[in-house]
Amino acid sequence: MDGHLHPLTGKLLAASWRSWTSNDLQRVGPGWLQWVWTTAFSAVLAVFFTVLGAALSGGRLFRMDALADWLLWYGRNFVVCFVIAALIHLMFDGARLLLGGPQRIRRLKPWQRSLFFSGIPLLGVAVGWPIGLWASGSAHVVPHVLRSPVALTMTVTLAMGISLALHFYFSARTRQIQAEQRATEAQLRLLQGQIEPHFLFNTLAGVLSLIDHDPAKAKQMLHDFTEVLRSSLTALRNDASPLAHELELAESYLRLLGARMEDRLQWQIDADEAARTVPVPPLLLQPLIENAIHHGLEPQLQGGTVHVSARVQGRELVLEVHDNGRGFDAPARPGVRKGQGLALANVRDRLLSRYGTTASLDVRAAHPGTRAVIRLPIEAAA
Repeated sequence: MDGHLHPLTGKLLAASWRSWTSNDLQRVGPGWLQWVWTTAFSAVLAVFFTVLGAALSGGRLFRMDALADWLLWYGRNFVVCFVIAALIHLMFDGARLLLGGPQRIRRLKPWQRSLFFSGIPLLGVAVGWPIGLWASGSAHVVPHVLRSPVALTMTVTLAMGISLALHFYFSARTRQIQAEQRATEAQLRLLQGQIEPHFLFNTLAGVLSLIDHDPAKAKQMLHDFTEVLRSSLTALRNDASPLAHELELAESYLRLLGARMEDRLQWQIDADEAARTVPVPPLLLQPLIENAIHHGLEPQLQGGTVHVSARVQGRELVLEVHDNGRGFDAPARPGVRKGQGLALANVRDRLLSRYGTTASLDVRAAHPGTRAVIRLPIEAAA
């Protein structure tokens, strides 16, 4: 659990379920929700074994008056399935900590991943099955199975079959989830990488107006504009880059807007050395800075100041963009349509897709202005 409260929305539930079925152990949502999926999976699996047991019993449990038997055997099967599933759940959580997190697991070679995600379920079945039988009151079955070669062979074969079936299912689900995430990330990058027409035209118009009477300033403005484009395109080619690169891009972007707004725009960028080395997704700060200026400072006659800060707090990277403008809760200006928050929604979607609920974006009134705070887990970011 990341220490932040997250409402149980449909999007969060879907992301949590996808993370439970994935085999990179990147967990999304609160820890207890992962146990809900484990319990639900055990309940469904117990239905299968109860029906199988009824079929092997010669149809005795299929009688309409055998409800008590159905409930008895379902309860026993559920206990066995839950003990095995819970043990596998705990073993995967322990392995995730020992290996150093999902990023290290994703870097395993194919044969290592196959061994890892097949071996743990097999071990869980081997250890959890007798414990589950004992817990369900069916411990007397164990000696019979061990003494019977046929029963022992069937039990081992069934356990291996279930483990391999789960492995192939989770592998297929992981490939599907990764494809969906790549498509989502590509779409978000496309949206993030688009330059708003008014920004492009205003910048070029500003350069043209300065060429005659202030060529040096026009040259600097064109240089900053080129740097913003170059840095944006370079960032979009990478999954992550050191925060220092994002701060350089933010500096170029602010200089470019400062040339247009002149003394109406002031800015300050503070970041400790530890924060500068942390890898972050590309173009994470720019939409927050753009929002601060476009919605907060430009509408004010006197303009204002944007303060960008980055610091490491424990195992979190905290990014903050604060402006002393009108504030996001200010009433809409006459004749100006209020923004729909697409930039903030894109940032939140990117954080959820990449980090789950271990990352967050919080935007609130700062009196004066607005404060946007992003929190990223350093382990996941690295």
